[in-house]
Amino acid sequence: MTESFRDPQGGGSLILAWQVKNKTVLIVGGGVVAAGRVFNALEADARVTVVAPELNPELQYRVGKSQITWHQRSFQTSDLDTADMVLTAIDDHAESQRIVSECKARRIPVNAADINDLCDFWFMSTHRDHSVQIAVSTNSKAPRLANRIRRQIAAALPRGTGKAVEQIGRLRKRIREADPEPQNSKRRMTWLTQLCDYWPVEQLARLDSDNIDSLLDAYIDNKDPTSSSRIPSPELRTGSQGKLVLVGAGVGDPELLTVRAHRALKEADIVLADKLIPEAVLGLIECEIYTARKFPGAATEAQEDLYRRGVEELAKGKNVVRLKQGDPFVYGRGGEEVLYFRKCGYEPEVVPGLTSAITGPGLCGIPVTHRGVADQVLVLSGANRHGDLPSIPEFLATRTLVILMSVKRLKDIVGLLGSAGYPQDLPLAIVERAGCSDQRTVRGTVQTIVGIIERVGHNPPGLIVVGHAVNVLSDKAIEDRFLDASTLGLYADETGRQ
Repeated sequence: MTESFRDPQGGGSLILAWQVKNKTVLIVGGGVVAAGRVFNALEADARVTVVAPELNPELQYRVGKSQITWHQRSFQTSDLDTADMVLTAIDDHAESQRIVSECKARRIPVNAADINDLCDFWFMSTHRDHSVQIAVSTNSKAPRLANRIRRQIAAALPRGTGKAVEQIGRLRKRIREADPEPQNSKRRMTWLTQLCDYWPVEQLARLDSDNIDSLLDAYIDNKDPTSSSRIPSPELRTGSQGKLVLVGAGVGDPELLTVRAHRALKEADIVLADKLIPEAVLGLIECEIYTARKFPGAATEAQEDLYRRGVEELAKGKNVVRLKQGDPFVYGRGGEEVLYFRKCGYEPEVVPGLTSAITGPGLCGIPVTHRGVADQVLVLSGANRHGDLPSIPEFLATRTLVILMSVKRLKDIVGLLGSAGYPQDLPLAIVERAGCSDQRTVRGTVQTIVGIIERVGHNPPGLIVVGHAVNVLSDKAIEDRFLDASTLGLYADETGRQ
């Protein structure tokens, strides 16, 4: 007797990967749920048609980019004439039932959002990395929990899993082309199984064209793929034994480094450091430190110098840490460095750091958001590419503006604030060397700050904070004294505490 594993509570389903490439998926609805369905269908290379009287901004964008076809009206039965799959995402339950009935009469698979009993299939919580897709289903009983389970599974995957699958796919295709005989299918399968089971996923992800050529030769010569002495691994073949870690140094205080960043610095063979990394952080490093040689007008040359040194050390098999101030991905060119080293065959591990845009003001007693005062934060750079000044948005009373790398251009920034309608009495603070022992906050207003800085001077690096949140934690008596012109310049708090 065959034992049944069907859920006794009902709702059993068979998990499949549905091939919809170049097939027409009809989506009825134009809201947020429909936009999610459109995204999933496009990601699977389907042809998408949307039927709805109106579309939300995301779907309007996709129409403008010719990613989807839109019929600006309600559903008509004739819409099913060319549909291979139908997804309804509308609030009208009766209309959804009618569409489902029409689909079933034509044997077109259909899903009706939030009406499980009408669905031929359900959408699962999915993780996608290149060709790897992991789907979690709770048979529509606990969709939110499915998302949590999916995240935990995805977090446990080895780094580069999707890339590894792509490279094995390339190798598999090459082997089938070199040895297409059906009677050799078992040999092909056994050989690839040994390779997939034995080699680390991270190593498979680093396979390049030369490595694949070598592995193909090994297959043709009937070599055992588990014998690393006979088959060059990616590291041995390309000399790329090195490891690259892109580390954010945070705001200056070594105690504010993440545990992961601290460990990366201790394990490094060489650290490539930005010029502005504080001495207290550099003092933790026990290996060679190579500092970016940045001079005015020579930032590109300095960056190329760091790239060159990094690739040289990685080729030697060194553990290289690229240490950047703050967070690498917040005006730190971290994305550019990832792309550069990836092009050279190295996938950096990224260790985020505390960005001064948020942490700097906080260390100096300025919460960038505060209920009833500031409900949004906008971060800008005062040192954009080609030396351009930032584009200042129109004034909004509940917004805090944080402008990095901008104090040297304070007069220009203040002029832009005035042109954008910022009140002259709006609080403005200069936060200097946040997180360092000599951190300082200089407070004023849009009208007074330039004169204050001319009196007390500036100790870089610093940032500008604009908005009512600047004074939300400050002592009112001190604030009143500071705004008195007779004491202009006296309020320069070197500890950041009020």
